[in-house]
Amino acid sequence: MSSSSVPSQGAAAPRPRRLLTQNRELRAIGVYNWTLPAWAGRLPDGRTYNTCPSAGICREVCYARHGTYLWPVVRAKHQANLQFVLDDLRGWERAMCAELAAAKFDGRWVRVHDSGDFFSDAYTRSWLAIMRSRPNVNFYCYTKEIERFRRLVEPSPPDNFVWVYSYGGTQDSTIDPSTDRIADVFPDEESIAVAGWSSQEASDLLAVLGPRLVGVPANRIPHFLRRLRGRRFSEWQAEVEAERRARRETARVRSITSAPSARRRNDRASGAQAA
Repeated sequence: MSSSSVPSQGAAAPRPRRLLTQNRELRAIGVYNWTLPAWAGRLPDGRTYNTCPSAGICREVCYARHGTYLWPVVRAKHQANLQFVLDDLRGWERAMCAELAAAKFDGRWVRVHDSGDFFSDAYTRSWLAIMRSRPNVNFYCYTKEIERFRRLVEPSPPDNFVWVYSYGGTQDSTIDPSTDRIADVFPDEESIAVAGWSSQEASDLLAVLGPRLVGVPANRIPHFLRRLRGRRFSEWQAEVEAERRARRETARVRSITSAPSARRRNDRASGAQAA
């Protein structure tokens, strides 16, 4: 996590009194959530971070980089969560386990990351330990960290943890649509139905409890919709990757074709010197 993995040398940041909260949408379905700052930024102590290392085009239209998420009090709470994790991972793990021991969480669901993602192996392992220590609580997530989940989660997942791989990241090509539970952001409900996918609009839990192909309607934020231009996240990300491949191929061809010319110039220069 670049410089963000180095503990602060100044005064310790205040620890959040509550780790789990409920935003408006999740409160309506009785789900609690854990939130980090979205994508990349700088903490008050000067450290930089990236909580979504595999983010692709999703960062261009991320709901967690808009609206109430940018309010100072909300931003400060999310940054305090991250600082706790970075500065004292074991202490954060103990605090999360202690909070989840409350009777109100029995049989309930926790969404891991209303924003942010499983940004490191150590952090992911801590979450797996928390889940195993609280088998009476159910956990779910969306993630773009497919490679990390293949290694650390899929071989032996906790019984109370379900997840969905979401398109729009740099690891999209590693998703297997024939076997993985996957989510894609669509322009609207109609496009989800036309594609034959199942929408999670009625309840976020449908992303992990409903059919395997999950459609998420895009947020109705005007400038986000303009950038989306009627595409699904998977389509937009594929376009970006194709453009990158084309640029790399163009650069490769130029380097190959320019090499003989460079050699001829060198040969002429050597001949002139010899004469």
